[in-house]
Amino acid sequence: MTTSTHASIATGVPAARSRPSRTGAGSDFARLSRRITEAGLLERRPGYYAVRLGLVTGLLAAGWGTFFALGDTWWQLAVAGFLALVFGQVALVAHDLAHRQVFRRARPSETWGRLFGNLGIGMSYGWWMNKHTRHHANPNHEELDPDVAPDILVWSTAQARDSRGLARLIGGHQALLFFPLLTLEGFNLHVASVRALRSPFMKHRLPETALLFVHIAGYLSALFLVLSPGKAVAFLAVHQCLFGVYLGCTFAPNHKGMPTFSGDERPDFLRRQVLTSRNVRGGRLTDVLLGGLNYQIEHHLFPSMPTPHLRRAQAVVRQYCAEIGVPYHETGLLRSYREALTHLHRVGEPIRNRREQKVTTSHTP
Repeated sequence: MTTSTHASIATGVPAARSRPSRTGAGSDFARLSRRITEAGLLERRPGYYAVRLGLVTGLLAAGWGTFFALGDTWWQLAVAGFLALVFGQVALVAHDLAHRQVFRRARPSETWGRLFGNLGIGMSYGWWMNKHTRHHANPNHEELDPDVAPDILVWSTAQARDSRGLARLIGGHQALLFFPLLTLEGFNLHVASVRALRSPFMKHRLPETALLFVHIAGYLSALFLVLSPGKAVAFLAVHQCLFGVYLGCTFAPNHKGMPTFSGDERPDFLRRQVLTSRNVRGGRLTDVLLGGLNYQIEHHLFPSMPTPHLRRAQAVVRQYCAEIGVPYHETGLLRSYREALTHLHRVGEPIRNRREQKVTTSHTP
């Protein structure tokens, strides 16, 4: 199946005719890149990031300050909800740091990334960088993108047919279970971060480990020293579950339900990024809540582009895709979730069919 056919099926948008161009100085992406560069959209925005990092740090401090000021009370669950949103914003800042949107050089990007990631929210910067780099290189490739690996959920009918264990158990109803499963994503992030400390790809194991365990020790100590055991457990559950849901709702619209590739299917860079990504329409509030990831197509084409430039870049990229006949998919936020859930339900059909066949066979005289 061609990439344009994939896009038509996944998005409901008629596939446009396009002829891939080779990579290089005359490639489709090179011509787009020149337009973006000439528009000044790759230039750094230090003032913007100084304000944003300051605001996020202030909100994080305000949340924990309120926590200590309130003491042992059930009103702390409201603080847990607030901190879940703040943790999500901290994660989005760490994401921008990892992509060198803030600093041009690697060392300050990594230093601040670990401070916001490991120390701030208990997420290993090194683990996330390894995972996210592979995702950006091959988005939605079933063998190469860790974000569409058939771990708990399946993302294609081929994965559903070959599913085993938990994926086979829940795959038939994964669309219904998607949002409930997101409540576990915050916990999964912390567990995966700790497990990754022993991985060979972890380049700076000592600072990663130290900062991560300072966060974990400080977080748990604060909860169980300030709150009674019951309230501490309730705070932890509300905070981590809402944090997971917020993160999932931020990242789910980006690629879920868009075309997937497998084997040797590998379009050129521009098509590989555009065809597998979905943009989400919205105003400034959407930009803030999703951290600019609602411009997923532009972000994947130019990962180091500062977030405030993505809105302007969208007009350039959308027009260019129309010129060369590459489908450009954009929808509203609620519609993006509907498309993702519809896709999850559709690809789970082989598991449902297998289950129905077993039931029919068991009732056959």
